[in-house]
Amino acid sequence: MKSKKNVINLRKSICENARRIVIKVGSSVITTAEGLNLPIITQLAAQIASLRQKGKEIILVSSGAIAAGKRKMKFKQGHFSLPQYQALAAIGQGNLIQCYERAFLTYNQPIAQVLLTKDGLTQRYRYLNARHTFLALLRWGVIPIVNENDTVAVEEIKFGDNDFLAGLITAMLETDLLIFLTDINGLYEQDPRIHPEAIRLSIVEKIDALIEALGASPPNKLGRGGIASKIQVAKEMTALGIPVIMARGKDPEVLCSIFRGEDIGTLFIPRKAHLRVRKHWLASLPPKGKIIIDSGAEKALRYGGKSLLPPGVKSIDGEFSAGDPVCCTNEQGEKIAIGLVNYSSWEVEKIKGLKTKEIEKVLGYKGYEEVIHRDNLCILER
Repeated sequence: MKSKKNVINLRKSICENARRIVIKVGSSVITTAEGLNLPIITQLAAQIASLRQKGKEIILVSSGAIAAGKRKMKFKQGHFSLPQYQALAAIGQGNLIQCYERAFLTYNQPIAQVLLTKDGLTQRYRYLNARHTFLALLRWGVIPIVNENDTVAVEEIKFGDNDFLAGLITAMLETDLLIFLTDINGLYEQDPRIHPEAIRLSIVEKIDALIEALGASPPNKLGRGGIASKIQVAKEMTALGIPVIMARGKDPEVLCSIFRGEDIGTLFIPRKAHLRVRKHWLASLPPKGKIIIDSGAEKALRYGGKSLLPPGVKSIDGEFSAGDPVCCTNEQGEKIAIGLVNYSSWEVEKIKGLKTKEIEKVLGYKGYEEVIHRDNLCILER
């Protein structure tokens, strides 16, 4: 573990060098039992405007539309159907963006509302269109305020919660830092809401099974995410070379403290990997299935920069079509890569373990020699 001095120096270095930052604020931070927490939104706007004046590019991913809709309709907590959640999002989203508009107007800071669904980003051309829109807004000095488009989303195309949406945008825009503002001050050895004496982890150098187990605490009743989803996103982002900070969003100067390098919250240290835009996109795709590969194929992919060929495939899990993203794992279950597959699941099942020259004999045709071409593969860090 690094010394406290080294941790502070590392924090300062990361924050000083971070030019493009994604800040994700959860429902538990900006909503109360009475509705949107206007003082918190106001103080966050002040801090973000200050960062903008220092030349930082900020993308704000904000939850709160559904919670705001519930409060506006005076609904108590309970089970809602998908159409009802969509209706609540429609009711609350306008209120949410208006509050942000008023808060940032004080600092003459323009904002833009961006609503996304998962299927809008899994297709390459739509992904690039979204990326270009974000980059145009940032060039104009506008702060994009992003939320999932709950009003039109259905279960198959939902991100699940805005933690994963924040991670996808972080990867898409190749940002320098992802900040989660939540209802607790980082990651603890125990749930601090239950164990006040719990010890905070100032820094996490590696996200292993022990760290992942710390995310077992349930989410706050106002939100859909939780510590588990933030740890998972942090694991994915640090593997891409992007640091992640998790801190308590209701602290009066939380962002100022973070960018002063103060020891608050938890810093997840990134790996050295840094991927091109296309590889970021591949890494962000939700896999439709799984291909289990043998040790020889693992070495070829991980160290040789090779494509995945039929002889290296041991088995498959799930159903997918040609062109779908799939996850490649070794026989121990470790994720090796994510890529776009050239054949459907039933085709891969027929040609697994075969030599490439046998593909046409078995299928009656051979569109490709590779199950996944190396240009369509993103190798994941260990």
